[in-house]
Amino acid sequence: MHDDHSHHEHPKYALIFAALCVFTLISIMADVVQLPYAVKVVAVLSVATCKALCVLAWFMHLKFERAWKYVLLAPTTILALGLPLALMPDVGEHYYTQEVPQMDDYAEHLEHRKHAAEHHGEAEPE
Repeated sequence: MHDDHSHHEHPKYALIFAALCVFTLISIMADVVQLPYAVKVVAVLSVATCKALCVLAWFMHLKFERAWKYVLLAPTTILALGLPLALMPDVGEHYYTQEVPQMDDYAEHLEHRKHAAEHHGEAEPE
């Protein structure tokens, strides 16, 4: 007996590998080229999604599975969306800030030392 559903064309792994390499180059170029931050994030995440779909479909052979594979993706999708949202207050909003609040305190400290030295008739501190 020959099952028509079990016979399928073998994927061209070299072509898929080349596509993954091109996707990687695109994500590197998106990071190197001066783009607005939001555009850069969307580009890199879109390319990462395409790479993940290629790996899932051909290297993990999910392209040839039945529809139950979508049920397996539901918890992964929930975690993939939930983790960044859960970490956003701690990391996402403040991680890349260039402000250094200690410098404001240091300027106030120097000003206070200068006034104290003038008040006591001492030489100005360095």
